[in-house]
Amino acid sequence: MITGNLLWVLAGAILLGIAAGLNGTFAFLQKQSLVGDAAAHAALPGIAIAYLILQQKDLPILMLGAAITSAIAVYTIQWIVSQSKLKADAAIGLVLSVFFGIGIVLITLVNQSGAGNQSGLNDFIFGKAATMAKSDLIWLSGSALLIIFMCLLFFKEWKLMIFDPVFAKGIGLPVERLRILLTALTVLTIVTGIQAVGVILMAAMLIIPAAAARFWSSHLGIILVTSAFFGALSGALGTLISSLRTGLSTGPIIVLSASFLFLISYFFAPTRGLLSKSRKKKAFKQRPVTREAMEHE
Repeated sequence: MITGNLLWVLAGAILLGIAAGLNGTFAFLQKQSLVGDAAAHAALPGIAIAYLILQQKDLPILMLGAAITSAIAVYTIQWIVSQSKLKADAAIGLVLSVFFGIGIVLITLVNQSGAGNQSGLNDFIFGKAATMAKSDLIWLSGSALLIIFMCLLFFKEWKLMIFDPVFAKGIGLPVERLRILLTALTVLTIVTGIQAVGVILMAAMLIIPAAAARFWSSHLGIILVTSAFFGALSGALGTLISSLRTGLSTGPIIVLSASFLFLISYFFAPTRGLLSKSRKKKAFKQRPVTREAMEHE
């Protein structure tokens, strides 16, 4: 039976899944998914610092701290790539490890303080949407709706920026500002979902639905709708499954649900799925050799 609180959690998880699916598609196509992973891990020290300053679990303030350190991490990666010979993957790995390590140390300090073990900050590591208060879920839902609105509003601009940046510049679009806006929205998406999914697994919500949707179409509009659907379905399944047994973290179950949808897409998508490609390859090999083909050879 679905209780009132579970219904709120379910609605929040679905909205988060839609927001992550939409924003994750743009990040995925721009090959910025791993930057989102670094930003998610970098949110942890911001949460801990905000709690150490205020000594209370005030979600908007904690999320502000998370947003600040996530943004610092993203721009640190860009600075390292532009100012050194390190490639993007090395810079991402370096920043991710350092920020997450700092976050774990700070969370440990919080837990060792007087009321630190009652702070609930450990829930931000793996997520636990089922324990979120109604006010927290309202904040999450509002933020998710804002992300969805922004993705739809800048659909055409980001489409041009990703697939034809030269043409986008030629018609006067502020490409660099659009990139900054997309990065900022990715940070907001991560910050919105870390309490439900956790800092470790939030990046998966940006990557997996978009990667799964890519198997179903080459048209951006269809990919966006499919990714949003997969994100919403993952959030719903993860929330419902985790509610069946006390102690199950919601985040890992949501990610496992998304991974299951990815496997279905990988094997059974009608045009790009593995089975479809195998059938086409087999049919091509069995195709009779025509006279025209022999003359061409």
